[in-house]
Amino acid sequence: MSELINNREQHKISHLEREAIIKQSFLDLHQGKSVEEVKSKLADKVGTITIEEVTKLQHVLMEEENMQAHEATEICSKHREIFKDVIEENRVSRLEEQPGHPVHTFKLENRELEKLVNERIKPHLELFELDDHLETRLNLLEDCNLLLDIGKHYERKEQLLFPYLEKYGIYGPTNMMWKIDDFIRDAIKDAKTMLSHYDGDKQSVVEVVNFFSNQVDEMIYREENILFPMSLTHLTEDEWLKIAHESDEIGFCLISPEDWKPERSVINTEEIATKGYIKMETGILSLKQLELLLNHLPVDITFIDKDDVVRYFSKGRERIFARTKAVIGRTVQNCHPPRSVHVVEELLEDFKLGKKDVEDFWIKAKGKYVYIRYFAVRDEAGEYVGTLEFTQNIAPIKELEGEKRILS
Repeated sequence: MSELINNREQHKISHLEREAIIKQSFLDLHQGKSVEEVKSKLADKVGTITIEEVTKLQHVLMEEENMQAHEATEICSKHREIFKDVIEENRVSRLEEQPGHPVHTFKLENRELEKLVNERIKPHLELFELDDHLETRLNLLEDCNLLLDIGKHYERKEQLLFPYLEKYGIYGPTNMMWKIDDFIRDAIKDAKTMLSHYDGDKQSVVEVVNFFSNQVDEMIYREENILFPMSLTHLTEDEWLKIAHESDEIGFCLISPEDWKPERSVINTEEIATKGYIKMETGILSLKQLELLLNHLPVDITFIDKDDVVRYFSKGRERIFARTKAVIGRTVQNCHPPRSVHVVEELLEDFKLGKKDVEDFWIKAKGKYVYIRYFAVRDEAGEYVGTLEFTQNIAPIKELEGEKRILS
C-alpha cells in the first residue's frame, strides 16, 4: 500500500494539472480502462488527493458527460476502488463521537443497515436461489419492507445536510448521491413488487436484490469516507444543532437515537417579532394571529419567490409532504429529486412568461389522494413575484355524498 501513497511534495505539478489528471482518470474508467491501470497512473502522477478534489471533479464530470444513473453508479463504484488507496486520511472529529450528533446517528443507522443486508437479506437471498417457495419469498419480502426505512436516512441527508453543503458551494456529493439514493429506493420497491406478485422469474429478483444490496454498501462507504468528513470540515456546531432539531420531523432508520446535548447549545437565530400588527387591505392581524391562521388551514402551502427561492411554508398538524426549515433560502430546484427538476423548471418558466397562471396535479401517495395546485402570484401591475404551492388531501372530500345542513 505504501508504494501507492506518495507524499504530495514529490509531485510538483500545478493545481490545474492535478485537476486534469484526476479528471482524466474518471474518463479513462468511463471509456473502459481497468481499475488497476488507472489507479497506478493516478498514484504515480498525483500521489495523495483530497476529498474535495474527488467530489468536485465527480460533479463536473457527471455534468459534462451527462451520464445516466446506471452509468454513474457503475463508475462511482470503480472510483471507490481507486481512491480508497490514494485519498488523504481524514481526522476523526470530536463532534461525530457525541451520541445524538447527526453524523453519529447516520453512522449508527449505517451499522444497522449493514446488519440487515449482510445478516438477513443476503442469507435469505441464497435460500431463495436454492428454492423459491413461499416461505423464502416471504422472508425476502419482509426484508424489503424493513429496508424501505432507509428512505428516512436518505431524506434527512438530502433535505437537511445537503442544503448546508450547497451554501458552502459544495454540489458534487449532493447531486450524485441523490441520484443514486433514488436508484436504491426504486430498486427496493421493484423487488418488493416482484416478490408480492411473483411470476416465477427468479433471476430478475436475484439481480435486483443483489443490486440494491451492493449499492447500499457502496453508499455507506461514500457517506463515511467522503460526505461526512467533508461536512464536518465545513459545518458549524450551530448548523449541526439545527439539523439535529429538524431530524425528528423526518424520522430515523432502524434506530431510536439519543438527544444531542453539545457543550454549547445556543442557536444564533434571528428574533421574530411577536408583538405589533400587520395591516393588510382587508384587515389587521398580529404576527402571531397570522401564523396560527396559516398553520390551521386544512391545506399545506409553500411560497417560492421570483428567483425560485423557497421563502415560506405553512406548518400544519399533519403535513402531506415533509418540509424542514433547512429548505428556506434554498432554490426550489434543489429541493426536488434530479429526475423531476425539469418539470419544476418548465412550470416556473411558463408562469414567468405569462403562459400560465395555474397548473394542477393529482396523485395517490401515502394512502392519500393528493391534489397539488400551483398558482402564479402577480402584483397589481401583473408582474410575476413568485409561485404558491397548494397541497390538499382530497380523499375525504371525494367520499362526500348528499348534504349536511345541521351540526353534528
